[in-house]
This record gives sequence, C-alpha cells and structure tokens, in this order.
Amino acid sequence: MLESAEKSMEKKKVYIETLGCKTNQYESEALAALFNDAGYEYIDEPEKADVCIANTCTVTHVSDRKSRQVIRRLAGSKKADAVLVVCGCYAQVAMEDVAALGEADIIVGTNQRSHIVQAVEDFLANHQRKTYVSTKKEMSDFEELGTKRLIKMTRAYLKVQEGCEQFCSYCIIPYARGPLRSRKMEDILAEVRNLEKENFQELILTGTHLGAYGVDDNGENYDLADVCQAILANCRIPRIRLGSIEPMEVSDKLIQLMKDNPRMCRHLHLPLQSGSDEVLKLMNRPYKTAQYKEKLTEIRANIPDIAITTDVMVGFPGESDDDFRQCLMFVDEMAFAGMHIFKYSPRENTPAASFGGQIDAQIKDKRSKSMLVVAEKNELKFMERFVGSEMDVLLEEQDKKGYWEGHTDNYLKVFCRLENARKGEMHKIKITELLKHNLYGEEVSI
Repeated sequence: MLESAEKSMEKKKVYIETLGCKTNQYESEALAALFNDAGYEYIDEPEKADVCIANTCTVTHVSDRKSRQVIRRLAGSKKADAVLVVCGCYAQVAMEDVAALGEADIIVGTNQRSHIVQAVEDFLANHQRKTYVSTKKEMSDFEELGTKRLIKMTRAYLKVQEGCEQFCSYCIIPYARGPLRSRKMEDILAEVRNLEKENFQELILTGTHLGAYGVDDNGENYDLADVCQAILANCRIPRIRLGSIEPMEVSDKLIQLMKDNPRMCRHLHLPLQSGSDEVLKLMNRPYKTAQYKEKLTEIRANIPDIAITTDVMVGFPGESDDDFRQCLMFVDEMAFAGMHIFKYSPRENTPAASFGGQIDAQIKDKRSKSMLVVAEKNELKFMERFVGSEMDVLLEEQDKKGYWEGHTDNYLKVFCRLENARKGEMHKIKITELLKHNLYGEEVSI
C-alpha cells in the first residue's frame, strides 16, 4: 500500500519530439510549460514518460514520412500505459491518415493546443480516443499558449503571428495553419519580459507569415517593425533576430530600424524559391526577380555585412532547362550567405500537384547538386570576408574536442577554445581562420 501511495504521488512525466520549423519549436516549448504548470515533469527519455507528444510537420512529403516514423517510433518505445499525442501541421491536414496508423490516443491540430493538458487528463479518466482539429472558420484568433519556457535553449523563440493566405501553388501550410492572426502587443511584451528574466541573450521572432503581422484587423494598427521597436524599448535582451520573412515585406521602416539599432541582428532569411520569372509566376509568388534584386540591393546598401539567406526550390513542374539555368545564374548573382535547397514534392490538394510537366526525380537530384555547388561557393566567399574581424559570439555547445560553437549576429558559425565559459554566454571573438568550411577564432583580451 505504501509503495502504491508513493507511486501515485510521483509527478507524471511528459516527453515532446518536434519536427519542422522555428514556429514548431516555439510551440513545443510552450506545450512543455503548460504540462509543467499542471504538475508534469518534462524529460528527454520517451520510454520513461507518461505522455509522449509528436509535434509534426507537413511542409514536404519527406516531412510527412518523418512524422509517421516518429509516431511509430514513439508508439513502440513508450510505456504500455503511456498516452501518445500527435499534434501539429501533419495532424491538422492529414487527421484521417494519423488516425489510420492506429497509434495516437489524442490527435490535436494547430489551433486547440491550449487545451492539450485537459485532453490528456480526460483520456486518462475514460480511455476514449479523441480528435481536436479546428476548421478554418474556427481559427479566428491567435491562440495564446502561455509565456513560460521549460526546454532550455540558448535562443528564445517568440511567436507573434499565425496563419498564411499567400497560397503559393506548391504549399500546404495555409491549409495547415489557417488565416492570418496577429498576436496582441501586450501579450508579446508580457512574454518578452519573462524571457528577459530568464536571461536569454537572443530572441527570435517567428510566425507562419511573419511579415504579414498586423495585416489582419486586430484593432491595433501595428506592423512588424512596430513590434520590433516595442520589444527593443521594453527589454535589454542584446539580440533581436527575425525569422523567415517574405522579401517584399521588408519595409523601409524595418530596414531603417535594423540600420539604426545594433541589437537588431544583421541577418534576414528571404525565401526566393526560383530565379526564373516564369517559374515564380507558376508558383504564385508575389514578385519578379528584378523586384527581389532591387530589395536585396536596398537592404545591403543600408546594412553593411548583413547575411541574407534564402530558400530555393528545384524541379518545380514546368521548370525547363533554361528556367533552371536562369535560376542558377540569378542565385549566383545574389551571392547569398546561405541557402536551403529543396526538391519539389507534390502536396495533395495544392494546385501544383495537378500541373503538367512534373520533373523526373533524377533531374531534380542533378539540379539540386548543381545548386549546392553555387550555394557553397558563395557561402565561403561570405565567410572569408570576416577573417580578422572581432565579433560577439553567442555560445551554444561544446564539442568533444573542447571547441565552443556559437553564432555571430549575422549568423556566422564560429568555433573557439575558451576557459571557464558557459552555454548561453556572449564572448568577443577574433576570427582567425577559415578552415574546411568552418570559421575559427580566439577570445579578445579585455
């Protein structure tokens, strides 16, 4: 009886596995805090957890496959009486497929996660499997998930916006995330104050369509630059970084703010997707290459040494050899500091999935490799510019050889040996060499 009573007094444990983007990372942190507030302990060992959560992604068919793999792996490794929750984008758009796997006790989409603890408690009480997936009409307000942090990282993600209505012809995300919803400024600043108390040195603003902050009628008439300005004025966190933002949504006001305030990180991730105007039109992207180039030129003229990174998709339906050559040349001309290269994959119920001119997998692979050569060349050129420079580096982890790894504000990864250093600290480092695609440096003596 005593052993049974002690067991009943133990904290229940929760494990969360996250796939996908920075927004998903933010939401997993928030879910962990919700369970903590309810008396659960967050752990890193799924086999010891009472609740296992798979926070899924659906941006590509590869993401779908990885989501299914995680669901099956958690189902196989968890305790027999543990609850398995599947949530996130894949659960939202493929609820029936998730249910058909037969593993999930609870399925939650992208809009009812604030009730996830109660859903788990209800299941523990009645053992009835349930699904909580909102329709688009039900996604009318930004869903607050709390302001605490439990999964400790060197940077803090801050979600300020949800939803997307761009409807690029290849993209499933508007169907997964619903319409535009902007978070109220007072709620953003409340979370910022908590993050400052936890001594984070860098804050990353995230959202499904970040640059569209304030486009929906939230009654506040703020835009993304206003959010950044308010955060700068209401905290002393040294670095404010923006997540991915559509290129045409980098306003003059935002450029000026980044130019004038050194706490705004000199880094923008501006998805390009293609360097061919014909392909951009097929993709339903809201710009042409000339507009993209003009925007990059303006940004670089105002913010020296800024890192501009991008996403490029190869093998889009109808992409001819000439289209790809144009893309390759344009990407080389833009000289990005870093590139994420994707091979197009059809997403069910998106317009591009039914387009003619679908590209053979071998051609996609060949184009991806050609694009990677250009990407690596320009990344090295950008890195070489900073050899000899002194830069602040935020320490993230120490490898087995004793080198600390961290990033500068313009997102250069730097390795250095330091005495008595700790994760999450900022150190002034002189970059001394570029060796095998890595930058190395040494601490600047004060």
